[in-house]
Amino acid sequence: MSILTEPKIDSHCHVLEPSRFPYGETASYRPSGQEMGSAKYFQEVMACYEVKHALLVGPNSGYATDNRCLLDAIACAPEVFKGIAVVPNDISLEALQQFKSQGVIGLAFNPSLMGFDFYSNIEPLLQRLKQLDMWAQFQVENDLLLDFLPMLSRVDVKMMVDHCGRPNLNAGVSQPGFQALLALGREGRAVVKISGFAKFSQVGYPFADTRVFTESLVREFGLKNCVWASDWPYLKAPYRLDYGPMLRTYESMFNADERHQLMWSSAKHHFGF
Repeated sequence: MSILTEPKIDSHCHVLEPSRFPYGETASYRPSGQEMGSAKYFQEVMACYEVKHALLVGPNSGYATDNRCLLDAIACAPEVFKGIAVVPNDISLEALQQFKSQGVIGLAFNPSLMGFDFYSNIEPLLQRLKQLDMWAQFQVENDLLLDFLPMLSRVDVKMMVDHCGRPNLNAGVSQPGFQALLALGREGRAVVKISGFAKFSQVGYPFADTRVFTESLVREFGLKNCVWASDWPYLKAPYRLDYGPMLRTYESMFNADERHQLMWSSAKHHFGF
């Protein structure tokens, strides 16, 4: 069976439809052209590649804490989609419960864009997520993960890390932030998304320079705590990316049984599809 026809769950993708859900006036970045894609169109993409379910992530770009597009997509296809929302750091427990009732299973924190200081006060929010058995999803880069470890050691919230932790390739696998991520894997404290190669590769497709990082993550996390994600529709991509060729990069990295675990079983288990 080809990777293109194996059943899959996409664990990180976005929907952006400003014609129906306009971007906020204060949006610092407004995705356009190839960066946009409606839920309806994304379902056509999914059908082409045997992707049965998807975890939609609210984008900081364009929408920030406006989750209307995300919630509309889930409501229109609740058997297909679940969501990760972007919310104010002081959101109430009751508001979180409402999000959960609408198919949102966690919140996205994006220090790679916003920095640590923006999130320095989120420990009470992490406690609320733990209370509701929801996920805290972090997109860090370089050594940013280190700043969050003290609060994460105090709050045993369900945690996942985007895009292989976005390491600095020049610093190698020994860099402190990446070593901290590997330690979370060894301790069974997190799930990591084996994705986002274009965000940290320096050589481009098929991203050969990311392999040593991917292999380290799979070894320390185990495939049961790794999930695959496309990152469609590739916001701020430095060059053209397409769903099919991006999928092909996994074919030489994992055999069929490993791909079934990474691309199906892990996400099905962790996210309740």
